[in-house]
Amino acid sequence: MKIGLFTDTYFPQVSGVATSIKTLRDQLVAQGNQVYIFTTTDPHAKDVDEEQGIYRFHSVPFVSFSDRRIAFAGWLKVLRLAKKLDLDIVHNQTEFSLGVMGKMVARELDIPCLHTYHTMYQDYLHYIANGHVLKPKDVARLAHLYLKNMDGIIAPSERVYTTLKSYGVTSPMRIIPTGVNLDVYGHEDSPEQTHALRQRFGYDEDTPVLLSLSRLAFEKNIHALIEAMPDILAKDSRAQLLIVGDGPAKESLERQVKEMQLGDHIQFAGEVPNNQVYHYYQMANVFVSASDSESQGLTYDEALASDLPIVVMQSPYTDELIDDPAIGISFQRRAELVQGVLRYIENPPSPEDSAKRQAKLHDISAEVFGHRVVDFYEDCQARHERQSTGHRRLFHRKKA
Repeated sequence: MKIGLFTDTYFPQVSGVATSIKTLRDQLVAQGNQVYIFTTTDPHAKDVDEEQGIYRFHSVPFVSFSDRRIAFAGWLKVLRLAKKLDLDIVHNQTEFSLGVMGKMVARELDIPCLHTYHTMYQDYLHYIANGHVLKPKDVARLAHLYLKNMDGIIAPSERVYTTLKSYGVTSPMRIIPTGVNLDVYGHEDSPEQTHALRQRFGYDEDTPVLLSLSRLAFEKNIHALIEAMPDILAKDSRAQLLIVGDGPAKESLERQVKEMQLGDHIQFAGEVPNNQVYHYYQMANVFVSASDSESQGLTYDEALASDLPIVVMQSPYTDELIDDPAIGISFQRRAELVQGVLRYIENPPSPEDSAKRQAKLHDISAEVFGHRVVDFYEDCQARHERQSTGHRRLFHRKKA
């Protein structure tokens, strides 16, 4: 199968969406498919990498998201390339420029067009004119319009599925969570590697390390983790919070740490290359997140694959994921966050806990993710062919 993935973000950009697309691409290739990435230009990547099947089109930074880009030209070039590659399926990963081009390509080539709805835009409206231009009802209307007549829609979580249904989306939809590469995140660092990374941040072997790993955006609610640190330190003065990532909220978070005089217990690691992220899971004691804007808990799954317990904001996704304290604890109030963290830093993981986390890994593996997507592709192809055949028969009947 020849598959075109159309996306406004891809490596070397660092984001959950880019990671999801790279994971999908690798799994599709592993199953013997040919995969081509149609994406935006990036100052740190060459425009064409035929060996990897990556083609980039002229773009500019997106308004209010300077680290994200949007293509502004290249429709004819995109179409010519899609015809040359003889695509069988278009799978869009964005609702913006390249997503629109992907829909047009699928229509021109009469092939199925699928879409993965990654982003809950109602959680990001404050980035555009402080929320004064677009409202949640506008997001619903635009999403409904864009997703109309799609051959298939992938919802990475129950929350996304329910939201799209509430928007009146009627295209065939399936819940397929993004998988985690267990070969990477299931790999255990040597004691020397873990010690060296801990030493870089001044941690002793017995220092309890809380790991926050995400884009430093206001909707990630990282300030709530910082606010909880005095309560955690009151019970265990050794605790350290390591915040990994970069983004628009960084200065505000650094200022909060300074004002609360927590500089001795909270550090910012900055943005970490994707192929180095797993080391940070390996060196931590517990993964923490107060984000209430997740469309899929990819970092939660990465932590679990790294044999790390999680303490995260309660959501429909965590209701499915966390079915045992060995996996983690979800919270809604600060006191529950504090209690959850203390539970794990005061009680070292047991072999039984690790076994329960391992039992969760099959369903969240990248391999299972890839197979589920291909199964959906095949269903959509068959449905598209039936519909196209029906349309051709109707056309000939009318012509006769």
